[in-house]
Amino acid sequence: MEFEYNKDITSLTTFGIPVKTAVFAEYTSEKELLKISRSPEWLDNDVLHIGGGSNLLFVNDFKGLVLHSGIKGIVRYDKDPDTVYVIAGAAENWARFVDWCVAEGLAGLENLADIPGEVGAAPVQNVGAYGVEAGDLIHSVECFDTFTRKTVTLRHDECRFAYRDSMFKHEGKDRYYVLRVSFKLRPSLEARNISYGPLRRLTEQLGRNPSISEVLAEIKKIRGAKLPDPAVIGSAGSFFKNPVIGEFHFRELDNLLCAEGLEIPHYPQPDGSIKLAAGWMIEKAGLKGYCIGGAQVYPDQCLVLVNKGGASTADVVALSRYVCDRVQARFGIRLEKEVNFIDSSFTFRMLGSGTSKGVPEVGCMCPVCTSSDIHDKRRRCSALLHVKGMNILIDPSPDFRQQALDAGIRSLDAVLITHSHFDHIGGLEDLRPIIGEHQVPIYVREDVAEDLRRRLYYLFREDAPLYPGAAPLDLHVIDDTPFSINGLTVEPINVLHGKKPIFGYRIGDFAYITDAKKIEEEERDKLRDLKLLIVNALRLTDHFAHFTLDEALELIRDVKPERAVLTHFNHEIGLHSEIPNLLPPNVIPGYDGLEITL
Repeated sequence: MEFEYNKDITSLTTFGIPVKTAVFAEYTSEKELLKISRSPEWLDNDVLHIGGGSNLLFVNDFKGLVLHSGIKGIVRYDKDPDTVYVIAGAAENWARFVDWCVAEGLAGLENLADIPGEVGAAPVQNVGAYGVEAGDLIHSVECFDTFTRKTVTLRHDECRFAYRDSMFKHEGKDRYYVLRVSFKLRPSLEARNISYGPLRRLTEQLGRNPSISEVLAEIKKIRGAKLPDPAVIGSAGSFFKNPVIGEFHFRELDNLLCAEGLEIPHYPQPDGSIKLAAGWMIEKAGLKGYCIGGAQVYPDQCLVLVNKGGASTADVVALSRYVCDRVQARFGIRLEKEVNFIDSSFTFRMLGSGTSKGVPEVGCMCPVCTSSDIHDKRRRCSALLHVKGMNILIDPSPDFRQQALDAGIRSLDAVLITHSHFDHIGGLEDLRPIIGEHQVPIYVREDVAEDLRRRLYYLFREDAPLYPGAAPLDLHVIDDTPFSINGLTVEPINVLHGKKPIFGYRIGDFAYITDAKKIEEEERDKLRDLKLLIVNALRLTDHFAHFTLDEALELIRDVKPERAVLTHFNHEIGLHSEIPNLLPPNVIPGYDGLEITL
């Protein structure tokens, strides 16, 4: 094992778009990985672990350490006449592994033939095709736990497999690196998973149930006719997930389409939800073969975006957004990406910078409230972070609907809530058109969860089904220990809002504090070594529950961030144009629409 620097890793991805990483290493054993985990290259950098690169799109060059597994090997254990366990190294090519299993007379994986990538990605993505998912057959996953630096084995149930999802995409992301995967297979030449359309037709043609080798050959033929070979045409396979919606939503959509003489392909799920065909919707939205720059909606399978030659990352990103927008406009459904965007940028956008009454205050005729300066128009406090390719909202204020329209917010991946005062949660209902039918996690203190369940019972009731059309909001109760959002570490900061305990949040070199009156020394230590601090500064004179300007500046002098931005103003702070005269050079007054990239 040797570290390589400023390495071109284009060949380790399937899109064929040039990309580099600051540091790269490949390991072939747990011992080498343990050694890497103790190195400065690991300790001083963001770390990204990749497999075959078949489900990645690098939005920009990676500024940290990229790791790749070189662990190979396939071992077969015959338990009894009906069960065989096969353990494969994470670096084994998935398509060749499936071929090996079929050649060994082991049934179960044949429907997953020719999926690009490596074995290590199978449990992470829960790869699936033609009626079968890898999670159906995974017995256990051997991993390197980056928290404990020990090898652990996770059982099937601990992996929490779901449609194109697993625990490895959530709290396990960046914690567990897959070393080996154990599959529970059936020693048989007879295929059983043949209910998917093309395989039913194969059964009818043969007049009998096909063998696993016949299913393998048929699926290879189907995939070869519909999907591009990544070695010839750059792509990441299926770019979007097939959306899953509720029965009520489906009936409404089906009625509208029937009036147009259309019937959308749909697949009822065991839980009563309905899975829709995203490729069909993309084609019916008029996007078959549509191009932006060198990126194209693949004409033979609209679920796939390809690099038809010379595509840039910006082309692919723009095309994916355009496809999502057109499908939403046509069908009222927001598609969700299956491809992982690897984005090392961090952007903060101040959606609102005002206190609970906003600025101008209703009925007030003071110079600030009557100012014509757009910077003196302050909606209630809310912020949007774009980090690791995710959109994370802090506090959906009562003004969130207009804030989202102004900022062009089309999707959210998570919501952080500081406390349950109405000026910080009043826009929860307005999340519905943005999140659609997929659940969005909302991270809250226990007291906030109790308040929300009581005050907004129709959104969070647990004693009966939600009314049709209610936003599927998923409450996650947190304490003051760090937690993970899809591999992103978030550290809550204990803050006193008057006598009320609330949370601020730190993410990497960024922290957001609002409605603070007091922060104890132990919590202040969590705010040191920041590149950017956002902190409230209500007005110049004392307030029982909020920092004054001087108190906010005292905190800034103490924790010494590189830059600080003040927020949560009321009209008594004065005109925006005059506030800079009161501030040191590294502090600026925030305003609605302010955007900062770290």
